[in-house]
Amino acid sequence: MFETLQDRLGGILDKLRGRGALSEADVSEAMREVRRALLEADVALEVVRTFVDKVKERAVGVEVVKSVTPGQMVVKIVHDTLVETLGSEADPISLAAAAPVPILMVGLQGSGKTTTTAKIARRLATREKRKVLMASLDTRRPAAMEQLATLGRQVEVEVLPIVAGQSAVQIANRAMQAARLGGYDVVMLDTAGRTTVDEALMAEVADVRRATNPHEVLLVADALTGQDAVNTARAFDTALGITGIVLTRVDGDGRGGAALSMRAVTGKPIKLLGTGEKVDALEDFSPQRLAGRILGMGDVVALVERAAAEIDHEKAAQAAEKMRKGQFDLEDLRGQLDQMSRMGGMSGMMSLMPGMAQMKKQMAGANLDDSLLKRQKAIIDSMTRSERRNPDLLKASRKKRIAAGSGTKVEEVNRLLKMHRQMADVMKMLGKGKRGPLAGLGAALGLGKGGMPPVPPDALKNLGGGLPGGGLPPNFPGAPGGMPGLPPNFPGLTGGKNPFKK
Repeated sequence: MFETLQDRLGGILDKLRGRGALSEADVSEAMREVRRALLEADVALEVVRTFVDKVKERAVGVEVVKSVTPGQMVVKIVHDTLVETLGSEADPISLAAAAPVPILMVGLQGSGKTTTTAKIARRLATREKRKVLMASLDTRRPAAMEQLATLGRQVEVEVLPIVAGQSAVQIANRAMQAARLGGYDVVMLDTAGRTTVDEALMAEVADVRRATNPHEVLLVADALTGQDAVNTARAFDTALGITGIVLTRVDGDGRGGAALSMRAVTGKPIKLLGTGEKVDALEDFSPQRLAGRILGMGDVVALVERAAAEIDHEKAAQAAEKMRKGQFDLEDLRGQLDQMSRMGGMSGMMSLMPGMAQMKKQMAGANLDDSLLKRQKAIIDSMTRSERRNPDLLKASRKKRIAAGSGTKVEEVNRLLKMHRQMADVMKMLGKGKRGPLAGLGAALGLGKGGMPPVPPDALKNLGGGLPGGGLPPNFPGAPGGMPGLPPNFPGLTGGKNPFKK
């Protein structure tokens, strides 16, 4: 998400960062480039004008002139204005009403409304520990009700039984009655959509709204539709009075204009972002964190949240004990590769790390992509158990067999073994110190004292040893050896050579 905007703004602001002094002409020139970048990212024209005017007004003021680093101050002003445009504060789904709390899901057909309904239901059931009932009010689209029933079984959330011949309002009333009798906390009402906004659609949804008096009316909008998504949001808000927006398919939108325009145009908050097809691919919307991503500052909070959700603490404790004893074999490496895949793969994690936006070309040249993880796992899977536990057994003939079995080359097998040796050496050194390899994990995940340490813009320099303050454990992806495929001597971390580059 925001790849185009991130690249353009990053280049513009990098020119300002190193400047010792800034004139009004310098700021005006930069703002013209920012304006062009925002328009190319499909941000609404009215939002672009307001954004550029605010930044320019603040950037040519006394605050910047008297600043020790004017370029950095302009970057801060752009960041703060982005946060303001996106809504300043996170605004999660509200359940502050008498149970059962009705949540009405509206939107156009094809926006991912039914899937998003199931995602939110799963989130409320697992995170908030609420008893949730889902009901499909879509009597027009073929198999719409069956789709929600299938998703309900997948996310383990109850779905209202289908009764043929009922209208949308009748289904909604039946769902509310069933929820009251069944002691449910939340009722998710998935309404019908159309290919375009029309009077029939709005009239039906308005009838359901009057019948159920929902606490939240969430518009599901497809980020890939750009300005059309903004126009859709305006139309639904005018007709129904939506309380929030859920943007879907943000993982496939390189421009991000819809997200930047939504809040400013409708005045309604973006509450959640759909980041993929999986039932858990849903993120809280945070203006501060999203602004950081757009400007290439990363989103370490999201990275830690993913780790908290994916790390198996029992296995982590077992791995920590092995590493404390200086034991780190290829089976342990295989586990870390799996963990990285679950956390979004290399590209997904890199996008959340501070400073990684400036290393895209270097990473692309080194062929560091998610296919590398798959090849590395294939190599390890082609080994026998004894070979994985004792890599010293791997002589030339065995390497040829492993390369043939994994569809790779012997050179790739050698590079993997070299990376494993580097990681094993680091683990041995850490095992001899006072802090174990997983020391600080509780703090990193917000479970211990101190919580998440502040991350300065130059945190990339510290990735080789975890984040400042030791908040992230050494075997956390990004720390020494913790990034499979990105060893401690990767260029940009310690200045070493890249062992993966031929």
